[in-house]
Amino acid sequence: MVSGRELCRAGVAAALAMVLPMTALPGVAAADPVKVGLVSTLSGPSAVLGQHMRDGFLLAVKEMGGKLGGQETEVIVVDDELKPDVAVQKVKGLLERDKVDFVAGVVFSNVMGAVAKPVTANETFLISGNAGPSTIAGAGCSPYFFSASYQNDQNHEVLGQYAQQKGFKKVVLMAPNYQAGKDAIAGFKRHYKGEVVEEIYTPLGQLDFSAELAKVAAAKPEAFFTFMPGGMGVNLVKQYRQAGLADTIPFLSAFTVDETTLPATGEAALGFYSGAPWAPNLDVPANKAFVAAFEKEYGYIPALYAAQGYDAAKLIDSAIKSTGGKLSDKEAVRAALKKADFASVRGNFKFNTNQFPIQDFYLVKVGKRPDGKVETMVDEKVFSNYGDVYAVKCEMK
Repeated sequence: MVSGRELCRAGVAAALAMVLPMTALPGVAAADPVKVGLVSTLSGPSAVLGQHMRDGFLLAVKEMGGKLGGQETEVIVVDDELKPDVAVQKVKGLLERDKVDFVAGVVFSNVMGAVAKPVTANETFLISGNAGPSTIAGAGCSPYFFSASYQNDQNHEVLGQYAQQKGFKKVVLMAPNYQAGKDAIAGFKRHYKGEVVEEIYTPLGQLDFSAELAKVAAAKPEAFFTFMPGGMGVNLVKQYRQAGLADTIPFLSAFTVDETTLPATGEAALGFYSGAPWAPNLDVPANKAFVAAFEKEYGYIPALYAAQGYDAAKLIDSAIKSTGGKLSDKEAVRAALKKADFASVRGNFKFNTNQFPIQDFYLVKVGKRPDGKVETMVDEKVFSNYGDVYAVKCEMK
């Protein structure tokens, strides 16, 4: 490991393997490898999210023989440390020192908000493996930004629509106080027309929710909705169950009960709901192959972050193939990316005018597999071929 900077040669099984130098056959000029800077959160309480995304991306490259678009590929993995200022400095290194052809990844929206401008201003394509802030989906859209994930609001909209359909008249909402948290609350309220009796914002990284759960209990809502990723979600789920609230108030969430938190929460999360465009048991041939390969390679169940990282690599691969590797032709690369000519693990997948996906979304529920492991499972489809509401504000066509 190189201090402060992981270097990974795509196609090597171990995610922490060192990059090997390219060598040429005598008399044959070696083509420069495709370079991808993969930005992920790999330290601190939220490192598991970034680990999933990194592992999904590297698995796809490994399956393609260490190549993207048939060309030798170098993946340079950097840890943004969940610090926007650190992320900006590392991204500048990827652009100026490493001369990467693509930047991919980014788990958190505050980091994406910091790095998107320097990447796109450099006319380098940024392929999001997770973060999808509304600020980039709308008027701030860019021809150099593509989302291989979703727009932040959408997974939360699933729960708002579900709460509306169930006829819940009163709800309490809770999220961290940053852009993705605000997008989460906005997304839930877009389809929910009942009464929001409490709207609680917590500091990003908070782990003790006793005061907030006391408010939930006192409000006596018919449902509770939250967005709490990573370690925040683990603690919240356990404390919600311990407080006895799970017996009377349905737990609705996004990125709170998923394959990054379930190994820690275990059965405490059984029966809890989430919203997502994907689940490990989604009945799509490409997904079945992906999940089996991921579990074999890494020994754990992939989360949405891993699935999206995998798709991000496949998307880049499709664009390089389509252009014949002529990455200097930016318009051709953009047109190739827009085609989304790859088999997504989500099945239905195409790009909207703002270069965010149009895709299906599901209500998923935590359950047990036959082998006793806990995972999210598709409960019902809530939205079909669903695009985000911000696309109309994007001037691109």
